[in-house]
Amino acid sequence: MKRRDFLKSSVAAAGAVAVDRLVQTNAAESGSGAGREFYELRRYLLRRGPMQKRFDEFYRHAEIPALNRLGIGPVGVFGVMFGPESPSMYALIPHKSADSFATALDRVRADAQFQKAGAEFINAPATDPSYVRVEISLMVAFETVPKLEVPAGAAENRSRLFELRTYESHSKKANKKKIEMFNVGEIAIFRRAGLTPVFFGETLVGANMPNLTYMLVYESMADHDKCWGRFGSDPEWRKLSSTPGYTDPEIVSNITNVFLRPAPYSQI
Repeated sequence: MKRRDFLKSSVAAAGAVAVDRLVQTNAAESGSGAGREFYELRRYLLRRGPMQKRFDEFYRHAEIPALNRLGIGPVGVFGVMFGPESPSMYALIPHKSADSFATALDRVRADAQFQKAGAEFINAPATDPSYVRVEISLMVAFETVPKLEVPAGAAENRSRLFELRTYESHSKKANKKKIEMFNVGEIAIFRRAGLTPVFFGETLVGANMPNLTYMLVYESMADHDKCWGRFGSDPEWRKLSSTPGYTDPEIVSNITNVFLRPAPYSQI
């Protein structure tokens, strides 16, 4: 092996180990066990015009196929329907382990097919960039929803609406209490009310921590309104949400939600 290649591979390996240690430490504090997935959530800030088409072509023909060849998927890609900073695109990438997240970028870059298919996006000059910025967060799945649940109709690209919700807390203790609340009863009430989860994740690395993020899917906005109406009037939810230790003022400091539409090539 050439010295340059050796150094490059050594640096990449060291970086992967550092990321893996950080994630494993945070995951251990979150009590994550075997079988729980990790979720990489990317948000690309774009400008209207050529950036949007270039992004779609890159994910459709380069990024998703390369990730799939590594055994990573299904990959979801979504555009903002209602939310801040439009146009923005989200990519949701499930990983079976922290190591998968830590090494995926270098493994994808080493893929010759990826480099060829994504050349325009990858090699964009500073005068015509492919995106303004990309923000990335990493989450570990909740115990009661350990794996991503692909919505019915995704394979046929049927019409569907996604809601991405983030709950921030004033402390890690409060954040853990809200996660406990979901696990002991709230998710079950969601399902009974017709609120269909895609994933629930505790943020390990990202902005506005401590927080948790989850995604729900609907047939339409009317379906969204109907399901949330059933949830809000559920007697068990009213009892749970008024239980000392589980009330919003005690454990939730801010809620953000964004409505998303899947890209035609999204696998979720």
